[in-house]
Amino acid sequence: VQLQASGGGLVQAGGSLRLSCAAAGFNPEDYSIGWFRQAPGKEREGVSCISSRGDSAYYADSVKGRFAISRDNFKNTVYLQMNSLKPEDTAVYYCTTAPTACGINRRTWWGQGTLVTVSS
Repeated sequence: VQLQASGGGLVQAGGSLRLSCAAAGFNPEDYSIGWFRQAPGKEREGVSCISSRGDSAYYADSVKGRFAISRDNFKNTVYLQMNSLKPEDTAVYYCTTAPTACGINRRTWWGQGTLVTVSS
């Protein structure tokens, strides 16, 4: 079982990035997927999640209106489009099947994380 997060990088404030979470070894259609982030010296926080069928989503207040989550179950991939990035969005971003507002899954797996750095 693997969750592979990718797409992070260095971007200037106001810029955009799209993160991808590729799932392997399980059927992602049976799982809601969440994105969490952890900034240096801070606790991990939930950012967004999407239901297993993609018909509902949740966003933290800090990213609402700027981030958009989507999924392509044919490609076994969940995306996080991040626009109008701010320096405070700098963090390592993780995708996961951990319990979120979008559902409680049978199993919990975490991806390895991808670093997003937003310069001012």
